[in-house]
Amino acid sequence: MRLDFFDLRLFLNIVESGSLTKGAQCSAISLQAASERIKKLEQHYQVSLFSRHSGGVKLTFAGQVFAEHAQTMLQQGQQLSQAMAAFSAGQHSNISLWCNSSAQSEYLPLLLPQYLVNNPNIQIDLKEAESNDIIAALATGSDKLGLISSFFPAAGLQTLEFSEDPLVLICPQQHQLSAASALQLADSLNYPFVGLMQYHSLQQSIETQARLLNCEIQYRLRLPNFAAIAQVVANGVGIAIMPQRAAQRLAKLYAFQQIKLNGDWANRKLLLAAKNFDALSTAYQHFSQFLLSVDAQKLLNGH
Repeated sequence: MRLDFFDLRLFLNIVESGSLTKGAQCSAISLQAASERIKKLEQHYQVSLFSRHSGGVKLTFAGQVFAEHAQTMLQQGQQLSQAMAAFSAGQHSNISLWCNSSAQSEYLPLLLPQYLVNNPNIQIDLKEAESNDIIAALATGSDKLGLISSFFPAAGLQTLEFSEDPLVLICPQQHQLSAASALQLADSLNYPFVGLMQYHSLQQSIETQARLLNCEIQYRLRLPNFAAIAQVVANGVGIAIMPQRAAQRLAKLYAFQQIKLNGDWANRKLLLAAKNFDALSTAYQHFSQFLLSVDAQKLLNGH
């Protein structure tokens, strides 16, 4: 037997009216049809739902339990209908995702189209900010979801790993460092750098590591993005540090060497962060599950 909402509504109509006849009338079916439907329910669950008497019907204990579940199922069915009606009417859900520059430029342009094509009722407002600013906004509740670097402490937030996002050093092909396969940051600090603008959190974290070594980075030029940095490094202006994914992409356009950087600070990860994932709306939770289920590295490598 297939249980349907009509049988549940019929059952509750009988309960509310205290009469099989009146319950059938409320459900707009004949008394015989109503009696047969209730009989099938009782046969299916192998219980008696009603006790019959001259004045009508009363619930058995099994019937009382059935009534509680029937009411819950009808309410959930109504909620489901309302939720689906929003989609059939073309109603959209808006999601704001804050991300650092690495996520914004190297990962999300390939991932987001896949999600948006499969979810036409979703709109994503993508906003770029520094990881430390994103952490502060999530902590205060002014924003809900962000992609941040693992380099920055995120106390008070829940974080889940999205992707590895290591840093590499890039240098001109004829540079003194170009033959190295891996370096410590200290090995590079005697050479002039090309860096991001002063306000950029990645550059600030690199400078913090240099100061821990009692050094100050010498800048020949500061630029606003990775593409501009790669171009001037390839032209021999200096060396630079950037995310490995950006270096791999830009190496197709500009001739420079990539060198692995050793150290926990350089082997960072991108983290999906929220104050409480379980407290997010259904739309945000669905989007979060997508981001965490995608193998970002394989997708970016074309697999």
